[in-house]
Amino acid sequence: MKLNKLKGWTLATLLISGSASAAELLNSSYDVSRELFAALNPAFETQWQKEGNPALTIKQSHAGSSKQALAILQGLRADVVTYNQVTDVQILHDRGNLIPADWQARLPNNSSPFYSTMAFLVRKGNPKQIHGWNDLVRSDVKLVFPNPKTSGNGRYTYLAAWGAANLQDGGDQAKSREWMKRFLGNVEVFDTGGRGATTTFVERNLGDVLISFESEVKNIQKQYGDAGYEVIVPPVDILAEFPVAWVDKNVERNGTEKAAKAYLN
Repeated sequence: MKLNKLKGWTLATLLISGSASAAELLNSSYDVSRELFAALNPAFETQWQKEGNPALTIKQSHAGSSKQALAILQGLRADVVTYNQVTDVQILHDRGNLIPADWQARLPNNSSPFYSTMAFLVRKGNPKQIHGWNDLVRSDVKLVFPNPKTSGNGRYTYLAAWGAANLQDGGDQAKSREWMKRFLGNVEVFDTGGRGATTTFVERNLGDVLISFESEVKNIQKQYGDAGYEVIVPPVDILAEFPVAWVDKNVERNGTEKAAKAYLN
């Protein structure tokens, strides 16, 4: 009987020791960041171990930024979030008390390590002669971009379009609303995230213009060079920031606080 107890205790100790020496870190991220983290994660895993830490595997979860935040509020135990709009990180404090109110002050640049803007991807030769936001409300132009209700990518598109319209209308809200009705009426497909919108435009061949982050459309142009696409950055645009945070309550429960902070730093 004593031997059996000892064996059970020894096995439990080994299991605890094994889990501590082979940690995992879950990064909850937005839809079009796959290639970015596919490049960054292996380099960090190597660096982490070279610094004398136990082996670490970084796992990724990708979807529309707002959907990802909701999943964490519903119980997804992600260690870090790397999103594309401040509101999707802030909600983790406001509705879940998972991070502190001053989370933006914990890392440089208000916890946004990089930024982008919105750009248009058009087909070879720019057959519809798209140059700015006003071209997107013509009756002969069909648009593809993700749903602003589920995607930060889509929300930035909405805000950039509204800003451009409001600027040209001299701040006349009624005129801007009418412009936005025409703009949204030209949307052929509202995908839930940016990568879904890319698939719709490139693989399903729907729409005349894909609106997405400049980094995403340049990636498509590079990846599908043979098909022929052109990138248009409109003269009036929006600053898209990409905030990050470790999720305090989750890293405490998961025992990954040190790794999460080092990863984001």
